Amino acid sequence: MNLHARPGDDPATHPLRSDAERNRVRIVAAARTVFGRDGLNASMTSVAREAGVGIATLFRRFPTKEELVAAVFADRMDAYVDAVGIALDDPDPWHGLAGFIETVCAMQAADSGFADVLTMTFPTAKALEERRNEAYEGAVQLIGRAKAAGRLREDFTPEDLVLVHMANAGVVNATGDAAPDAWRRVVALMLQSFEAPARGPLPDSPEPRALYKAMLRASQACSASPEPARKD
Repeated sequence: MNLHARPGDDPATHPLRSDAERNRVRIVAAARTVFGRDGLNASMTSVAREAGVGIATLFRRFPTKEELVAAVFADRMDAYVDAVGIALDDPDPWHGLAGFIETVCAMQAADSGFADVLTMTFPTAKALEERRNEAYEGAVQLIGRAKAAGRLREDFTPEDLVLVHMANAGVVNATGDAAPDAWRRVVALMLQSFEAPARGPLPDSPEPRALYKAMLRASQACSASPEPARKD
């Protein structure tokens, strides 16, 4: 079962002039700072200001916010995939799954932008979505192993991992600097509720299509207010 779509995108393949490449590097570094601090709802104008470039320069390098998000978080998504691999290598299936959830939630807590990325989908960012799918498929294996070992409740579904990301992002964004470790307690509470034997039945999990729609709507909302380009 594949939760995410894999549509086509992709960045220009022609090499940039040296000044254009310098601007691109500055913009990506600035976006990493702004998104990491303020989340993906931060404006493109604030990214341009942080980078010290005009908004027109930013839009020449990254015509859409999705393209900028894909460039900024490619390495974070690689680390997300790596976390699945480490968990699958763990000989203890429950320890592997719990460690994966804790690791990814810590990544969200360290970077508000990445906290948002895991709750959204970006249909035109092909490479980013392929890596997300790779992680998702590995997580499905983690869930199966933990159930087979009798440690994970039988009614836990892959969609529940998406809900974990959404819940943790909400806690991270709500508590911020005021209670930076609050997410740890929430994750511990969730993990204890996931363990077998279950203490009672759960409501049905959301359909994969419904969750995808929610993630798509969130990404569209964060890009919904295009900012007019101005001359440098």
